[in-house]
Amino acid sequence: MEEWIGRRWHQFITRAASTEHDRARVHLDEMRRPIEMLFKAAGGSGAVRLRIASAQERGGPRSWLQKVAGSGTHDELPQLDADSLALPASIAVFAETGLNRDLYVWLAVMAACHVASGDWVADNGWATATALACFPGLRSRYERLLQLHLAQRPLPEQLKGPEAAAEAGIRAALMVDLTAASTADQHGPTTPARRPVIGVTQVAPVWLWLSPSFQDSSAPQPRRDGLEQQPDPTPRPSTQDDAKRRRAHHAQDESDRSGMMMFFRAESILSWSEHVRVNRQTDDDDDGQALKAADDMQSLAIVPDGQTSAGRIKFDLDLPAANQDDEPLGSGVKLPEWNWKKQILVPDRCSAQLLLARQSEPFRPDAALRLTAKRVRRRLEALRDLPRHVHAQSQGDELDLDAWVQWRTALQASPRHDDEARVYSRRQAMERSLACLLLADLSLSTDAWANNQQRVIDVIRDALYVFGEALTGLGDPFAMLGFSSVRRQNVRMHLLKRFNEPWNAQIQARVGAIKPGYYTRMGAAIRYAIKGLQERPERQRLLLLLTDGKPNDLDAYEGRHGLEDTRQAVVEAQTAGLVPYCVTIDQDAHDYLPFLFGQRGYAVVHRPTDLVSKLSAVYASLAMAK
Repeated sequence: MEEWIGRRWHQFITRAASTEHDRARVHLDEMRRPIEMLFKAAGGSGAVRLRIASAQERGGPRSWLQKVAGSGTHDELPQLDADSLALPASIAVFAETGLNRDLYVWLAVMAACHVASGDWVADNGWATATALACFPGLRSRYERLLQLHLAQRPLPEQLKGPEAAAEAGIRAALMVDLTAASTADQHGPTTPARRPVIGVTQVAPVWLWLSPSFQDSSAPQPRRDGLEQQPDPTPRPSTQDDAKRRRAHHAQDESDRSGMMMFFRAESILSWSEHVRVNRQTDDDDDGQALKAADDMQSLAIVPDGQTSAGRIKFDLDLPAANQDDEPLGSGVKLPEWNWKKQILVPDRCSAQLLLARQSEPFRPDAALRLTAKRVRRRLEALRDLPRHVHAQSQGDELDLDAWVQWRTALQASPRHDDEARVYSRRQAMERSLACLLLADLSLSTDAWANNQQRVIDVIRDALYVFGEALTGLGDPFAMLGFSSVRRQNVRMHLLKRFNEPWNAQIQARVGAIKPGYYTRMGAAIRYAIKGLQERPERQRLLLLLTDGKPNDLDAYEGRHGLEDTRQAVVEAQTAGLVPYCVTIDQDAHDYLPFLFGQRGYAVVHRPTDLVSKLSAVYASLAMAK
């Protein structure tokens, strides 16, 4: 009964103390697509992902109801960092639903114009001026949001001391002449020399602005023992997925400070367990409540545990010995890598090594897979002699409407236009000139189970076998490579089939010997494949990438670095005259693949078991595109 009354009281007092307008609440899920489109259209990077903001400590006065309820201390404040745009899961700041939607729109556009310089007030003022100068149609919406937001904010006269001065400074910054401010320096905001620094927690949340990012504050700090702290390269499995980003601070490890010393009487034996030094990170089992515990914390403390060297040695021991590893073929190839912060291509930053499996047992596909391969092969063989439409001809079987419109337009623009009317199309057999290189992701993530019978690596192996059988029947030259990586100096390119090798039992044994391992340095693998395809004489050269996730590696290749480098590699492939295309089984691929390959440069396979048929269908459509 007491618990029931407590829950009811908590619900009542929290609802009474809330200043939000629940009836006008707008959720991020329903605004996700417009926000992503606006952010990119306004100039934001496609590598920046949209996330749910984490609860942060807020400032400003609290009402007596909020003090009784214990609320009004934290809010989901919008933030922008190098990898993500964090917005509240829902917004109910204003009493009208349309205004809350406008606030989402404004934050997306302003984030695209935001440049961080260290002073969050100056940064937001410059971003506001830039956004209104580039998109004057938003001015009326912004002015209405600003007017209502100023009415919600506390008056400086109602505050005391530094809080009053900080609120006055925020109001002055919000009401600045935006027309004059739109002439700010194009390289970004500058911090005024005489304006006092205003902290985020000194004032009530400014919902029209972005809060400062905590990336700088969470950077690794030097250790007190004078040793440089190195990142632990040991891959640790993640037990729970979470889209939130949380504030972190570095703390001093006090685990060695007399953990067994008790400053109380020995008779208090029940308190003995509270002072036993336990490394909970490695000694306790995960009870599934880690995310809930993290949400209840104001910030996460990061303490060096002194296990960096051990972790590095453990990871190195996981690498195969030289006599057990695949056989290297030739010397390594130096490859460049894109530095998106400096916007330059760093030469010879990566090293790729071609490898060949030492032991390849004969690959024996089951009857069902052989039947699928025969069916796909017959389907693709029909493309070999299939005639194609030839457009803009002087004679033909049917009228080419596009060519006729162009001819009539040119005739009206120049009445003396005497060129022959090439307004017909006809079907005729044409010589095929197409080469394909299939690049398969063999990273450690492919060791996951696709269903109850097969792992992802097994599905990829079946797709490679069916693809090889089908293209052998079609007659197009093709090659196959697998790739994985362990940092930039160890990009592993696994040779499965060269262009000049026939599809035989030996090649099939290489396909059957593929195994998952390590990470996905996708940009370096694409550049290596470009070198092989550029040597082909065919008119159309297709680069097919088969993967199950995003680019990642140990040495800072996670996040935006990997995405930007992969996108640059795709641009290099297109510049070289190749046709890059990605087939993936990652269900979240729509969040990043349009940035990498374009809207029409990828295909998502929703069921991994459909990868075999999807890969062949993609090849057929690309082969008929030209």
